[in-house]
Amino acid sequence: MTSIVLTEFARTRLFPRVARANTIQDCTAQAFERRLNEEPPLKVLEGYAPFCALHVHRNWTSTRCIVLPITGENRHRLRSAYEARSTDELPVLVRWFEGVQAPVADFLIPILYSREQLAKEGSPITAEWGVVGCLYTAEPEEIPMAPITMMRNALGVDQGGSGVPLDRAAYLASVAFWEAHANWRG
Repeated sequence: MTSIVLTEFARTRLFPRVARANTIQDCTAQAFERRLNEEPPLKVLEGYAPFCALHVHRNWTSTRCIVLPITGENRHRLRSAYEARSTDELPVLVRWFEGVQAPVADFLIPILYSREQLAKEGSPITAEWGVVGCLYTAEPEEIPMAPITMMRNALGVDQGGSGVPLDRAAYLASVAFWEAHANWRG
């Protein structure tokens, strides 16, 4: 059986001290980690690099989909700002919906990095895999990584990335998806 832990980076984003409507609901960080270790995934998706895997699980919470399509009816609710995911990263331009609510997700898809990769990034773990994020989706498939995340990854670990070079085709597919979709905030 694979051992999985929640990284501190993911813990602060998925289970913030002040609860937010667009994070994991009805579940503690400890219960989430325990469930990932006890329940085999429905399927495993290949990540963007050999050190990355995504485990597809049925959503056992009231967590809502993280992404919504942009329509004529909701476009006026898009907001943007420069933000960093942590104090170590440079702020980048992000956008999101305000004042909308997504449907409950059918799947939770934790994004896992190997112990070796997390050590390279300065976040050593004792388990085989560490959760670095989670997608909340209607389909049991990966949502394309945001273009800015791909760029950050290409910059390297000293800029908060993973050191994986930019894949032009994957980047263009990501742009096409994110031109038509946005995250939301409660």
